[in-house]
Amino acid sequence: MNSSAQRNRAPIVLGASLVQFTVIGGVFAFGVFFSTLESELGWSRTTLSACTSLAFLVMGLLAISAGRLNDRFGPRWVLIASGVIYGCGYALLSQVSEPWHAILLFGVAIGLGMASHDVVTLSTIARWFNTKRGRMTGVVKVGTACGQVAVPLAAAFLIGMFGWRQSFLYMGIVALTILLIAAWLIGDKPPLLKNSEGQSAGQQGLSFTEVRRTRQFWLLCAMQFMLFASLMTIPVHIVVHAEDLGFDAPTAASVLSTIGAVSILGRLTLGWGIDRIGGKQGYLICFTLLLISLLLLRLIDDPRYLFGFALIYGIAHGGFFTVVSPTLAEYFGMRALGTIFGTVIFFGAFSGAAGPLLAGWIFDSTGNYDWAFMFLATLAASGLLMTFGLTHLKGAENEGN
Repeated sequence: MNSSAQRNRAPIVLGASLVQFTVIGGVFAFGVFFSTLESELGWSRTTLSACTSLAFLVMGLLAISAGRLNDRFGPRWVLIASGVIYGCGYALLSQVSEPWHAILLFGVAIGLGMASHDVVTLSTIARWFNTKRGRMTGVVKVGTACGQVAVPLAAAFLIGMFGWRQSFLYMGIVALTILLIAAWLIGDKPPLLKNSEGQSAGQQGLSFTEVRRTRQFWLLCAMQFMLFASLMTIPVHIVVHAEDLGFDAPTAASVLSTIGAVSILGRLTLGWGIDRIGGKQGYLICFTLLLISLLLLRLIDDPRYLFGFALIYGIAHGGFFTVVSPTLAEYFGMRALGTIFGTVIFFGAFSGAAGPLLAGWIFDSTGNYDWAFMFLATLAASGLLMTFGLTHLKGAENEGN
């Protein structure tokens, strides 16, 4: 890589981090609106959960397309288009009066933003960095953690000051502005990086057709399904669950922010570690911590202990979002990384869509989340067992490095 490309990588990392901060921060913040929308509009948690469930489904359906567009055209225009839709959609939530308005707006606009935020930014980072992919992915995903900390707290403050309608409007305008700046910073398609032998790193690895024939690919898709339900359901419901246990709204929002803060440790530790220990060990660590945290959550009846849960869950949460892209590059190479990443996200989106909706329905039916948390723990245990079966392709161990 030439010196110009070397100098330009810092704005790219910053831009990718801003996308992560804004998109996921806004998704996390939606849970802060639950109690207000319940009381003012009389909407059930099943209805509110349907908003996020549709968003996760749309994310999965469009992630493959986002990956292919990024592989072909580069990140800038993909992120501009998705950023405009995301920001405008969030702002228009200020005008909703019927449940279907919120479900459609949040589901489509926020879902489209999520479809591009990971696939485009992280596959772009992987292409810019021949080495240290894990740690640079971890650095970028710190932007997500910062969004998880800051945006829910900002949303709680705005709701208290201006009400929920103005809060949606202000957050949408800010999101649109940040996402456009981020797209400009990230720029166009990366140059073809060269390895030590002068080969193009962008052409190393398997084609998507070849990847689809491997057991490892389908196992990683199944593992994504098992983990994504928890990663999407907990952020949506943990604030209102904390309120059910006795916390006031700002303190309940701080539980979610604690998850985001602690996830920084998971993102950086797994990001640095995966370059040394590999993707399989990274998954094993994350699944183990996730299972422990969910079993603890099922037992907690004192809201103060939710902060202990947040410490364990936060590391797993952050680690999972860091480990996927470098692992795919490790196992399959860079040739079709965007499409591969998008397809893995597609499978995770089904459980990500079903999890929050199922949890909302369970609460409305039983008055608590006990069975929802046990269901998530069962999925986590299944994912942990699957990870033991993950092996490298013969003769392709270092094809993506």
